[in-house]
Amino acid sequence: MVSARPAMVSARPAMVSARPAGPGRRQGGAGGRGCAPPMLGEWEVPEMQSLSVRTLAHSQLQDITGDIQATVEASGWRDGVLTVFVPHTTAGVTINENADPDVAADLLRALDAAVPWQAGYRHAEGNAAAHVKASMMGSSAQVVVEGGRLRLGVWQSVYFCEFDGPRSRSVWLAFAGR
Repeated sequence: MVSARPAMVSARPAMVSARPAGPGRRQGGAGGRGCAPPMLGEWEVPEMQSLSVRTLAHSQLQDITGDIQATVEASGWRDGVLTVFVPHTTAGVTINENADPDVAADLLRALDAAVPWQAGYRHAEGNAAAHVKASMMGSSAQVVVEGGRLRLGVWQSVYFCEFDGPRSRSVWLAFAGR
C-alpha cells in the first residue's frame, strides 16, 4: 500500500535565524591572519551567511525570500550576485511564482507524480524519492543584488524545497560583490 505523506505550501515567514557561516566570515587574505581581504577591482571576495529553516511537513515549498532579503540588508551587501545553496541531499531550492499558492502546490503534486515515494528503490534508508526530487530541483540558485535589494521578477520568490521533513535545515548565502 502506498501511503501519501502530507504536502505543505507555506507563504508565512520561515523560522529563520541568520548567522555568520564561519570564523571571520570572510575568506582569503593572508591565510586568515587578520589581514584585509584581497580586492578584485571594486569587488570583494565572497562573504557567507547561514540561515536556519524549520520545515513543518514531509514535502513543502517554503518561501524564504523575506529572510534572504533581511540577511542581505543586515550584511550590507549592495551590488553583486548572491548564491543560495542548500547543503542537504533531500532538500533543494528553486525560484518560482509567489502570487498564487497553487503553483507551489502544483509543483509538489507534479514531483510526487513523477517520483512516487514507493517505487521499488534500492536505497536502504527509504527516502530515495526525496533524493531524486532534490536533484531535480537543484541545490543552488543565484539572484542578482542591486542597491541592497534582491532583483527578482514581479511574481518571483525563492523557495526552500523540503522532501524529507519536517526538519531543521540550513541555507547558505554566498555573496560576491560590493
